[in-house]
Amino acid sequence: MTDFNNLSETEIQALIDNAEKALKEKQSSKRKEVIAKIKELAASIGVAVELVEGDKKVERKTGKVAAKYRNPADASQTWTGRGLAPKWMQDLLAAGRNKSEFEIK
Repeated sequence: MTDFNNLSETEIQALIDNAEKALKEKQSSKRKEVIAKIKELAASIGVAVELVEGDKKVERKTGKVAAKYRNPADASQTWTGRGLAPKWMQDLLAAGRNKSEFEIK
C-alpha cells in the first residue's frame, strides 16, 4: 500500500480519480457479464429477455404546457395556471376580477 502522508494533494487526487475510473470499469464489466449470463439462461429455456442497460441514461420527455390564461391588456402575456400567478394576474385578481374571465378558449 501507498503511504498517503508522503503524497501531495494533487497526487492523492490523481489516485482517487484513477481508483474511481477503475471501479466504474470493473462494475461495468461485471454488469455486462451478468447480463450475458441472464440472456444465455433465458435463451436456453426459450424465453426472450429485454434488459435495460444500466449505463444508458433514460431521458424523460417533457413537453411545454399550454397557456390557460391570457392578459387582456397584453395578449403576449400568458400563464399556464401552474405555479405562482404572474404579477398581471395577481393585480387583476386583487382588483376583484375572476380568473375565469381570462381563460383562453
